[in-house]
Amino acid sequence: MPEPVNYQVNAARKTFQTLHQISKLLNTNLDAATLSICVRLCENGVNPHALASVVKELQREVNAMHNAQTDSGTSKTSLTK
Repeated sequence: MPEPVNYQVNAARKTFQTLHQISKLLNTNLDAATLSICVRLCENGVNPHALASVVKELQREVNAMHNAQTDSGTSKTSLTK
């Protein structure tokens, strides 16, 4: 007999919440939306190791861009003083 839809939804929600907590404990810096996208990609056949490499590289790039913006903002501020 098929399980009620509400039970399946609640079970999926609880599983995802647990996965998100594990993600936080591992300091992945992934928000719930990004983690959800990663899970769906893996469910659709994307290699998890390749996905992890791409995510790490994107995080490095974002940090580098943020640091560059912060440094240029600091330089402009020090020049105007």
